[in-house]
Amino acid sequence: MLATDGKPLMPCHPARARELLAKGRAVVVRQVPFVIRLKDRTYEEAEVEGVQLRIDPGSKGTGIALTDEKRELDGAGREVTVRRGLVSWEVRHRGDQIQHGLTRRRGYRHRRRSANCRYRAPRSENRRRPDGWLAPSLQHRVDTTHSMARRLFRHAPITEIHVETARFDTHSLSVGRQLRGAEHQLGPLTGTDARTYLYARWGKSCVYCGATDVALNLDHIHPRGRNGTGRVANLVPSCGACNRRKGSRRVGEYLGDEPERLARIREQTSPPLRDAAVMNSVTARLVCVLRTLGSPVLTWPGRETAATRIAMGLEKSHTLDALCVGALNHERGDVLARVPARTLVVKAVGRGSYARTTSDRFGFPRLLRSRKKEHFGFVTGDTVRATIPSGKWAGVHQGRVAVRARGQHSLLTPAGRINVSHAHLRLLLRGDGYAYGTRRESTAPGSEKTG
Repeated sequence: MLATDGKPLMPCHPARARELLAKGRAVVVRQVPFVIRLKDRTYEEAEVEGVQLRIDPGSKGTGIALTDEKRELDGAGREVTVRRGLVSWEVRHRGDQIQHGLTRRRGYRHRRRSANCRYRAPRSENRRRPDGWLAPSLQHRVDTTHSMARRLFRHAPITEIHVETARFDTHSLSVGRQLRGAEHQLGPLTGTDARTYLYARWGKSCVYCGATDVALNLDHIHPRGRNGTGRVANLVPSCGACNRRKGSRRVGEYLGDEPERLARIREQTSPPLRDAAVMNSVTARLVCVLRTLGSPVLTWPGRETAATRIAMGLEKSHTLDALCVGALNHERGDVLARVPARTLVVKAVGRGSYARTTSDRFGFPRLLRSRKKEHFGFVTGDTVRATIPSGKWAGVHQGRVAVRARGQHSLLTPAGRINVSHAHLRLLLRGDGYAYGTRRESTAPGSEKTG
């Protein structure tokens, strides 16, 4: 909620917002997230106590919550801290999509430069990157979280930022237990190499057919072409025939009719460390970027967040973890009194492609793309309301629009995709690179979050 002069005021209940709009005392500033501006109250006339912004970063998604804390007296007369959740967001990143796009572009570029040409030695690695450089897929996670926090600063009186900073011991995660001291220096390849280690582990035989006394290759269980890594836990010895037959298929597809052999191979695999490595790379940069917003940034270890969540009997999710970030002594009587019933889901979808052509799966241009992005006042990604008077899709629909040059746009609604003329559309929200939705927050303990 905003004051008459545009400065942020304390958030209000949706019922209060509807009342102010019905009485004509406020106007809608933004549809998602829903923001109103009062007509009859300035910032100086209002009582603003301030709220806290709490962030639980993740590799696949980030939880963001606005809370307020007050000191109150409990039934025993003790002064305790009462934290109330006001708003919660779940930001879903598209780092995997960015990585896939860059890999595909690199393959197209390599083919253009090498097809039907003489061999050219690779250029020297003489290109320098600035200090603190992050890969685009990692920088996206930082920029998206910072963008959401900056947007909340415009709409709420934030006085503090609380961020969970968890560091992951990837070596211990790969082993499956907590390592101590010099154990971190003793990996599976200590005193040997990958080929010797794998030959000894699998008895110098092909893991797919059991052949012995043949030349063996090292095959990737999860193919490199499908983002498989070169870790020793992802390698097995394989004969040349099995290696060629398996190709880029997953091991589950190749050994679907041999469940015992498949289970034996999967026993060697360990959980992927991609998400843990992402968080180790991103967290410190995120804290530095959030400090530019002007409010103090407080960092908290993940164990305190977990202790608060368990004490309050909450499910494990990014949004609920965000509510629990920061000191809350439940033994002294501090409580998390309110959890938002619904969560705003913000999915990063991008702003389209800069490519001038659409390529087929081999990298050859298939068709030219229009240079004009706006058609009849709408751009792909805009949130619109369609009022269709008659026909197959008669009624009122709302969703994200994909524009067409002829004016018969495509509208994505919760019930499916429909076609509608531009004359029946009304703009609600300009496309900003995100898709918005809501979900009901579950507070039952025992579930696990991913990423």
